Amino acid sequence: MTEPIVRVGGLHKYFRRGSEQIDVLIDLSLDVPEGEYLALMGPSGSGKTTLLNLIAGLDQPSDGEIWVGDHLISAMSEAELARWRTRHVGFVFQFYHLLPVLTAYENVELPLLLLPMSAAERRQQVLTALDLVGLSDRLRHRPGQLSGGQQQRVGIARAIVTDPTLIVADEPTGDPAARSAEEILNLIVELKRGLNKTILMVTHDPRAAARAERVLHLEKGCLVRETAPV
Repeated sequence: MTEPIVRVGGLHKYFRRGSEQIDVLIDLSLDVPEGEYLALMGPSGSGKTTLLNLIAGLDQPSDGEIWVGDHLISAMSEAELARWRTRHVGFVFQFYHLLPVLTAYENVELPLLLLPMSAAERRQQVLTALDLVGLSDRLRHRPGQLSGGQQQRVGIARAIVTDPTLIVADEPTGDPAARSAEEILNLIVELKRGLNKTILMVTHDPRAAARAERVLHLEKGCLVRETAPV
């Protein structure tokens, strides 16, 4: 059996509102094997995005442990988490978050500027990432010159350009203006198979969840069931 790349134990996340404690995640434990494509589903307020953000190092738990590989990220400072994210996490967003003044090439290159690499090394990785998402002929185009589906492909290229440990996707097919959800889902599956990446996806979309290898359902901060896609 594949060793887990993500290990979550006794995870608790809460916020304070005056004297009131608001529990978002409650005593949650989870293992994610390396190379798994995992979907997180649940109603709004169930804690799925909070869980994704904690595993991605965007937030810190109130209690419990989160390991990614041999890194105990729940014990890291904010500065340590920022450095760790740059190397180990690729983000795919619902609304792309591309900089409109930059070309596709420059948007994809951005994460690499934070790493100790030569210009030649950066160029090779950017060109490889854009080729993997089928946009080698659009690298000098700015976001406004690309379709919604092409912009999402640029976002995916940016997510994989650092060769991250994890790819996390928050509602990647949730943009109602994007008419290429199926194309994006096909691409994510291709990248998972070709690169053996571990993918964690939050989604409300049954089509997206059906592509995952495992679906976890959250309600009121707890994992309530696990299903396999039909």
